Amino acid sequence: MKVFIFLGPPGSGKGTQAKMVQKKLNLELIGSGDLLRKRSKRKDYTGREIMRVMNKGGRVPTPIVFKLWMEELEKIEKKKSLKGIIFDGSPRTVHEAIMLDQALKWYNWDKQVKTFFVKVSKKEVIKRIKKRKNCPLCGPIISSGQKKCLNCGSLLTNRQDDSLTALNVRWEWFRREVLPTVNYYRKKKNFFTINGEQSIERVFKEISSHLTSL
Repeated sequence: MKVFIFLGPPGSGKGTQAKMVQKKLNLELIGSGDLLRKRSKRKDYTGREIMRVMNKGGRVPTPIVFKLWMEELEKIEKKKSLKGIIFDGSPRTVHEAIMLDQALKWYNWDKQVKTFFVKVSKKEVIKRIKKRKNCPLCGPIISSGQKKCLNCGSLLTNRQDDSLTALNVRWEWFRREVLPTVNYYRKKKNFFTINGEQSIERVFKEISSHLTSL
């Protein structure tokens, strides 16, 4: 049972890489952003608050995120053929990292945890965010000017949390909260810093070179 954790700043491409590794190794994927966006569509108090916080680039409180994690872990645990799990963009704080450690130990999935930090500069992130569009069905993509998703044909839109104002809030939160989490995992075994300012293919190749050695 392998567990892969992908961390990085907003716009680093960690989600894209996590999905590519998921496809390569046929693993389960838990993306906090995707879970929160899905939960925000429910027309209740929590759904509305998640939408409000995310649109401003803020951080949804840990209890909400952890509840979503545990629901996914319970679903995954029931599956008969389970090879591993990928966490995309989580945990976001040291507190969440400690809670995730405890959850993985609870399921006896804590023996092979590998962490990838996709490192990019703020300048590069701003350049990417300006190009990023969102497919309502397939999720975030890097657009090359097309108006429709090349995968499903849906019209592309701009994500509200991709505004420059929201990005500045998210970057500050990344610097203040996520970087200490990165350092928490850096002290553990099997931590890899990946140069995220390469092409998608080169980033994936660098990640894959570490996967083969695990």
